Amino acid sequence: MKVAIGGPLKLAFRPWVEGLENIPAEGPAVLASNHLSFSDSFFLPAVLDRKVTFIAKAEYFTTPGVKGRLTAAFFKGAGQLPVDRSGARGAGEAAIRSGIEVLERGELFGIYPEGTRSPDGRLYRGKPGGLARVALATGAPVIPVAMIDTEKIQPPGRVMPKLMRPGIRIGRPLDFSRYQGMEHDRFVLRAVTDEVMYEIMKLSGQEYVDMYATAMKRQLSEAARAEKEAERAAKAALAREEREQAGS
Repeated sequence: MKVAIGGPLKLAFRPWVEGLENIPAEGPAVLASNHLSFSDSFFLPAVLDRKVTFIAKAEYFTTPGVKGRLTAAFFKGAGQLPVDRSGARGAGEAAIRSGIEVLERGELFGIYPEGTRSPDGRLYRGKPGGLARVALATGAPVIPVAMIDTEKIQPPGRVMPKLMRPGIRIGRPLDFSRYQGMEHDRFVLRAVTDEVMYEIMKLSGQEYVDMYATAMKRQLSEAARAEKEAERAAKAALAREEREQAGS
C-alpha cells in the first residue's frame, strides 16, 4: 500500500513534514493525532517508513458486493483493523485490545483521541480511556501528531480531493511511565489524555474547545433540524395566509 498509494499520494499532494526524527526506528509507539479529514489515515502512514495501524469501523470490512469486497481489501491492505461499533462500550474495549496487540508486536498504533473528525476544524476534548489505557497498559511512548489543512483537501461529504499541500507536525515522544499500572484510574486517564491534547494543540495551532466533538456534532445536527422545521413551519404559515387571502 505504501507503493500503490503512498507514492502517488506524496507525488500529487507533496505533504510537508516536521519532526520525522521523533518517530523511533523500531519498537512500539502510539501516534496520537488530531482528526480533520478521512484522508488523515493515509497521509500520515504515507510519509513514514514504518507501518502504522489504525482502527476502522467494521462496516468497511463487511459490506456485501463487489464494491464491499474492494473496500475491505483496500482497508486490510492499508493495515486497518476492524472494530464493531454497534455497542459503544464494546467498541471501546475492542479498540483498546486491538491497540495493545499492535504495540505488543513492537509496531506503531495510530489513534484519534477526539474519537471522530472535527466538525469545524477546531480541536476538541480528547476522550479518556482508549489512548491512555493503551499507553499505560503497554508502557509505549505517546507521540503527538498534528495534521494541517487536510480538512481543506477533502471536507466531509466531498468525494474528489482538492490538490493542495497538507502538513504534518510530529512532536517529541511523551513518557507516561510514572503512571504505570494505573490504567484504571479515571483521574490518571484524564490527566494523560489532557496532556496529549495540549501537545497536539501546540503543534496544530488549532483553537481548543473543551467539549467532545461528538457532542458538538449532535448540537449542530439538532440546530440544522430545528432550522429546517422552522423553515417548513414558515412556508406552511405563508401558504395558509395566501389561501385565506385568496378565499376572501
